[in-house]
Amino acid sequence: MKRLFFNQPVSTFAFAGFIIFWSVFLFGCSGEREPDSSSFAVQTISDKLPWSERVALTMMKENPQSYMVDFQKKPKWNYTGGLAMMAIQETWRRTGKEEYYNYAKSYADSLIDPDGNIHGGYSIYDFNIDHVTPGRILFPILERTGDKRYEKALLTLRQQLAWQPRTTDGGFWHKLRYPWQMWLDGLYMGAPFYADFARRYGQPEAYGDIARQLILMETHARDPKTGLLYHGWDESKIQLWAAEETGCSPHFWGRAMGWYSMALVDVLDFFPQDHPQRQAIIDILGRLAAAVAPYQDPATGLWYQIVDQGTREGNYLEATVSSMFAYSLIKGVKKGYLDPKYRDVATKAYQGIIDHLIKIGPQGEVIIQKCCSVAGLGGDPYRDGSFEYYVNEPVRDNDPKAVGPFILASLEMEEVKLTAR
Repeated sequence: MKRLFFNQPVSTFAFAGFIIFWSVFLFGCSGEREPDSSSFAVQTISDKLPWSERVALTMMKENPQSYMVDFQKKPKWNYTGGLAMMAIQETWRRTGKEEYYNYAKSYADSLIDPDGNIHGGYSIYDFNIDHVTPGRILFPILERTGDKRYEKALLTLRQQLAWQPRTTDGGFWHKLRYPWQMWLDGLYMGAPFYADFARRYGQPEAYGDIARQLILMETHARDPKTGLLYHGWDESKIQLWAAEETGCSPHFWGRAMGWYSMALVDVLDFFPQDHPQRQAIIDILGRLAAAVAPYQDPATGLWYQIVDQGTREGNYLEATVSSMFAYSLIKGVKKGYLDPKYRDVATKAYQGIIDHLIKIGPQGEVIIQKCCSVAGLGGDPYRDGSFEYYVNEPVRDNDPKAVGPFILASLEMEEVKLTAR
């Protein structure tokens, strides 16, 4: 593919001027496309299939139109849909079954118009790093179809990263509306896409910036006593949730660390073997694994919503963090990034999800329970990052933030078992 170049911002103030000036004349992509009319309705799901396909087919059964994932009534470009479609796409890669590829592609087609514009609420002017991650599903679709509209969408997302506002030491803000803040979630949302784009479009200089994002996040968010990572960091320290000395949020939210762990193992798929900072990323993964393993519930193999406060009233064993850690740890072991001892931690977590969080519906549907639906910091109404806030957010079944990582964990576990035969 051709080599591309992107202008970099000279300062946050210049960036702000750019936004104000052009916002007067231009409008972001805000139109909606008609949803794909294809139907992916599934009937009975056989228990003879591997867990990866049983869960993927459940998603397709519950959401016969792919844009319906995450309980949507119309197409929406968001990270949850992107995560779910990445898991479905990976199922296609491992099985070769076209229905999975077609399902993921239908999500892209419901949101990208013939000119390559992204709809469903996407606007580059929001500089929302959550909106970068769905772009990962476009790489294989572009490679297979050669359709330039997918490339146009990819270039838009890469241009967003080129102008994403940054902290003074170079870390991406989570969103324009969350100034001076880095969140663990954001590393998954931006870094793997950034690395895959750099590999495919020949941008070796980008890898240093990607490593910097991951390293800065650990530097700012890591608790020196436990090794666990706080959910967010505010460089300005003006947020109500930010600690006066460190700028960190108050608690170790499980899913935030789960996002970060998945970012680490996925970025390494695209990082050059000889890059001088590759080992630094592997070392971060090792420290994170060492930090979270002691907090695994010994009875179930799962992790709590607030990882280090399992005995506190109101806390609960949560599906999304458990699925994310299971995926990251087994993939890390399989790829040789982690000590083999973490295989047992991952296996116990994976089996714990099956034994304690899954129930089977009347037509074989796989229902993953105890999924925290959403959590964040700041905003309106204001989220203060307190223990009470995290444990009182809504809990639901088959949230894509559990379903997607569980499919990915299943694919890794199934491949390990096949290799062992």
